[in-house]
Amino acid sequence: MTKVLFLIVFVCFTISFAKKPKNEEKPDWAKKDIRDFSDADMERLFDQWEEDEEPLPEDELPEHLRKPPSVDFSKLDLSDPGNVLQATKKGQTLMMFVSVANKPSRARTEEITKIWQTSLWSNHIQVERYLVDDDRAIFMFKDGAQAWTAKEFLVEQEELKDVQLESQTYPGKKPNEKNKSLRDEL
Repeated sequence: MTKVLFLIVFVCFTISFAKKPKNEEKPDWAKKDIRDFSDADMERLFDQWEEDEEPLPEDELPEHLRKPPSVDFSKLDLSDPGNVLQATKKGQTLMMFVSVANKPSRARTEEITKIWQTSLWSNHIQVERYLVDDDRAIFMFKDGAQAWTAKEFLVEQEELKDVQLESQTYPGKKPNEKNKSLRDEL
């Protein structure tokens, strides 16, 4: 029993007094206290940390580092600029400005755009919605090709004033004045 205890104590002392790496083996920037690191020192530390990391797969890279999908222009109808834009925006984030007609309140704009967003989601068009004014919202698409399908849906809505997509303005239907008071009550 005493031999085992002696062996354990001996191993502990050996480990604690084992030769530690000397400061001389480290570069000058690594000898500093971490609180004294400059931005360049932090960048070197980060690079050292990332040295042995495997590169991320293509689908996990941020959008600006991904290769854009190739477009086969031979299969496109080049006479329709909308189709060409739709094909070139596939897989890229795209924003669309949507204006609501009849000068609604902010709450009404929130309600209407939420209904539109839900309708688009029901049709497998993923869109995020951000209000930017009392009568205006931004619809953001992760896949820009879906924006043109969404535009076709939105211009058919009674409460839509206009849609701005890729520097083009598309007017909505003229609202039916007879139903205006009913819509404002909702």
